[in-house]
Amino acid sequence: MSASKNLEAAAEDIASDVRGVLASKDLDSVPHIKALRQRIDTKLAIARELAAEKSKLAAKKAREAATSANAYAHDEPWQIAGAALAVGVLVGLLLGRR
Repeated sequence: MSASKNLEAAAEDIASDVRGVLASKDLDSVPHIKALRQRIDTKLAIARELAAEKSKLAAKKAREAATSANAYAHDEPWQIAGAALAVGVLVGLLLGRR
């Protein structure tokens, strides 16, 4: 599950808990509860929209980074191979010391 989905799920859990508390029949006699419910619903809708926008922006940046890395790997394959070799040797040396 992605981080944005986890965040959305957590926000929905909090929203449902708050709605459950505010929906209590015992609170219907309190005059400010209706206004509070409306404010919370409005702010939750705004938070959902912002989370969706941030999720789309993060996905777009990830795609751009992947495209850039792919282009670099195709333009400079020997540098990528050399870097992979160097990392492999380093990991091999570190594991060999154990």
